[in-house]
Amino acid sequence: MRNIVIGVGNLLFKDEGVGILAAKYLDENYKFEGDIEIIDGGTLGFKLMTYFQEYDNVIILDTLSIEDKVGDIYRLPSDVLLGLGQYRKTAHEVEIVEMLEICSVLDKHAEVTIIGIIPEDIISVQIGLTKTIEEKFIGLINQALIDIENLGIKVEKKDEQKSIAQICKGILGSYNDEYDERIPNDEDTTR
Repeated sequence: MRNIVIGVGNLLFKDEGVGILAAKYLDENYKFEGDIEIIDGGTLGFKLMTYFQEYDNVIILDTLSIEDKVGDIYRLPSDVLLGLGQYRKTAHEVEIVEMLEICSVLDKHAEVTIIGIIPEDIISVQIGLTKTIEEKFIGLINQALIDIENLGIKVEKKDEQKSIAQICKGILGSYNDEYDERIPNDEDTTR
């Protein structure tokens, strides 16, 4: 069985980046024994359809734009997701649902599960999660770990754990207006 976890979203719009951060958090803080890949799907949109066709199981980590309490976490199999018309609020949410609709008529496609969290802010142009989503983040990770283990993958926590802020700073050099000191200023750069 080929399995993949895909974090989707956009790190530049606050909570919209939670899926990417969750995938990177899993990759940085856990060891996996078995056939599983963890990738940053970002805003690849329809390019993700290849994964839906080439893998047996796809777990997507994302936001869910449905009317409920901010920070609530949902685990939705693809058939349930297809019935949620109000889910489609961001560009990648629309694309994921459309890809699932297309794949549902194909002979072979992956078993797709969305693990999503209801965001607080996906409008502000800022790197970093809102406090509410940051507090609920481990719940999202724990649900992903349950799903990964249910695929027969052995999960082990690494000795050294990285925080969300450390992971984000490693990717972009910033987290909630705190900048990584490794980023050189204009005086330090050589041309």
